[in-house]
Amino acid sequence: MAGRVAVVTGVGRRAGIGFAVARELLAAGASVLVQSWTPHDEEQPWGADPVEEVLGALGGVGPRLVHVEADFAEADAPGRVVRRAVEVFGAVDVVVANHARSAEQALAEVTADELDRCWAVNARASVLLAQAFAEVHDDARPGGRIVLFTSGQHLGPMGREIPYAVSKGAIHQMTLTLADVLADRGVTVNAVNPGPVDTGWADEELTARVAGALPFGRWGRPDDVARLVRWLVSDEGRWITGQVINSEGGFRRWSL
Repeated sequence: MAGRVAVVTGVGRRAGIGFAVARELLAAGASVLVQSWTPHDEEQPWGADPVEEVLGALGGVGPRLVHVEADFAEADAPGRVVRRAVEVFGAVDVVVANHARSAEQALAEVTADELDRCWAVNARASVLLAQAFAEVHDDARPGGRIVLFTSGQHLGPMGREIPYAVSKGAIHQMTLTLADVLADRGVTVNAVNPGPVDTGWADEELTARVAGALPFGRWGRPDDVARLVRWLVSDEGRWITGQVINSEGGFRRWSL
């Protein structure tokens, strides 16, 4: 990955997948722009990490790491993030759209506002990140890659998180279309469903119950996901496109 430039979104917590992905790509030699939106994490039970501590754990802002705060509920934010990477590093080769808005609403609780916000942040922003990438990517550079994130809603119901599940389902469905649109330019587009990953959000009861449905007896770890992403965006992953990859450690939903 030396000499390549990646944008990784959703890098707001040291326990998160985005942080692990950014760390993996930095270790592989890439220059990385990381995006976060602290107010979202502050709204959640798990809370937010101080941005300076997150960046410090990645080695600190410097020649190969820059940071942008951006709210993807704003329609122009994805474009601003990608253009900032070009301003700093001169190009963008990889976009990892790891960000997500979480929302626990069952059917009786669903609001139009939350449906709209999840759609905007999760699905719309993923399309607009791909659009912004396509506008600035130099096809003469090797290794054009987009990695999206879905959430297993195609494998099992998520009745307590309807706005989230619906918006993540849209990401699943957009993957093949975006891959086809960009294939002639040598750009691959894939999505990852990471399955249950221990990022500190689950309580003890849920952690134990889900672990019983995982053959290895543990939840996924952020670095499990990061290694898959690193492979997909490397030269070794160049023949894979249009795929939704279920990286769940054999998760047996039926046994819950």
